[in-house]
Amino acid sequence: MWSHVYDPFNNAWLSTLAAAVPVVVMLSALAFFHIRAHIAALLGLASAIVVAVFCFTMPASSALSSAAFGAANGLMPIGWIILNVIFLYQLTERKGYFKVLQESITGITTDRRLQLLLVAFSFGAFFEGAGGFGTPVAVTGAMLIGLGFAPLAASGLSLIANTAPVAFGALGTPIIALAGVTGLDMLQLSGMVGRQLPVFSMLVPFWLIWAFCGFRGMLAVWPAILVAAAAFAVPQYLISNFHGPWLVDVGAAISSMVLLTLFLKVWKPANIWTSAAGKFKAAAQQQQPSVIHTHSRETVIRAWLPWFILSVLVFLWGVPGWKKMLDGLSVLRFEWPWLHMLTQKMPPVALHPHVEAAIFNLNWLSATGTGIFIASMISGLVMGYRFKQLFVVYWDTLKILRHSLIAIAAMLALGYITRYSGMDSTLGLAFAHTGVFYPFFGTLLGWMGVALTGSDTAANVLFGGLQKTTAEQLGLNPVLMASANSSGGVMGKMIDAQSIVVAATATKWYGHEGEILRYVFFHSIALACLVGLFVTLQAYVFPFTLMVW
Repeated sequence: MWSHVYDPFNNAWLSTLAAAVPVVVMLSALAFFHIRAHIAALLGLASAIVVAVFCFTMPASSALSSAAFGAANGLMPIGWIILNVIFLYQLTERKGYFKVLQESITGITTDRRLQLLLVAFSFGAFFEGAGGFGTPVAVTGAMLIGLGFAPLAASGLSLIANTAPVAFGALGTPIIALAGVTGLDMLQLSGMVGRQLPVFSMLVPFWLIWAFCGFRGMLAVWPAILVAAAAFAVPQYLISNFHGPWLVDVGAAISSMVLLTLFLKVWKPANIWTSAAGKFKAAAQQQQPSVIHTHSRETVIRAWLPWFILSVLVFLWGVPGWKKMLDGLSVLRFEWPWLHMLTQKMPPVALHPHVEAAIFNLNWLSATGTGIFIASMISGLVMGYRFKQLFVVYWDTLKILRHSLIAIAAMLALGYITRYSGMDSTLGLAFAHTGVFYPFFGTLLGWMGVALTGSDTAANVLFGGLQKTTAEQLGLNPVLMASANSSGGVMGKMIDAQSIVVAATATKWYGHEGEILRYVFFHSIALACLVGLFVTLQAYVFPFTLMVW
């Protein structure tokens, strides 16, 4: 048994700097040295092992085992999802149906700003609510690049759009996990997050269009943005507060898609924005002309059918009862060697010494990626592929994604080392020492957790207990700060390394992950700070304090 040491140098500053080394190495390699994502991730992983073993005194066997455990969790479920989403994309593209689909969107609107709003925000939110774990960025990134958006625009804007829905993603999984680790009431947590995020669900669509085409371009379509935002934010508030976390995103996304589409039938902007480059002038040559399609209704239906099948199966695979039934038929659980019950969290991160489990659940049948794989196979057969042809396309997809899968596995390996070595808790404790400013910095702790782990669920498991304990010590509402961890975390989703790899893969912009990171970083930190300021108002300033009930 090895216990975490959160201040190995007996100096909080030095220990915090040491804990930050692996993340700094990986992000610097991506953003400043233009090293390819899978190499940057492997460099970060190597530095994490060195710091864990030689600074934080973690046994080498446990460090290597936690890396392998993280890599396994990276490939299942995240790698499995992206592989099968791109497989479906390849199937539809080779048959010409993806081109029909993208042209059919121009039947709703030819304005690039409104296409972006409909696809990245409204449609993407549905996939976040139903599946999460990289699905929305993979789908919307591929759609936007097909519509002619510049690669950086398609990648970066998909990441910005996939923020407000994240706390209730995968049928409420982050909130359910947060309740589990904190012992706080799940419906209270759902309601609190549902009183924080609708403010940003109203803001993010405006921010998204501003990031694409500038303030004047955004102002010209503000009525449509307001409809999409309000149609999402109001159901998000109502469902989270009066029903629970499970169907928040699905209900809000359907509301946003339907009401925006109906609104665009009766309202048109004064000037149609036809440039798919927006402010991304360097990649303007990537744009394609936006044309009204002339396809028959039957052809359009056939083009949308694979994505409808995907939506239905992703939603079905997210239903707890269905998932539980599939788990009963297929899940394989085993204790991860040299790691399970061999590391121990210590106070003040945990109330009492807490032994860390490391159980790998190979839920191959109930995994979201399996639902996507089945949807892809069904869609392929419907489109006229033979089984041999499906195998050829799948093998080609695997070859295309080989470096992306290595990057995702290495990034998760790094994240798991920081977790099991206690390095992430050392970083968290640095935020916890901010006293009266804790509502702001505690929110940024959630942002950092998602940036490190790539998952709001994982960040809630990682820091939920610390948020509750610190809030109680400072006389703050523990439900407020636990919820702030999840709400602040959503803004870290756009800069977590695996999401950036997914975005680059979906848009076929391999090797440009550093450019994507540099573009979205400002948006991420700015929005996270705004969430932190809002939580601070909830903690101290009337009438915002009335929202904490």
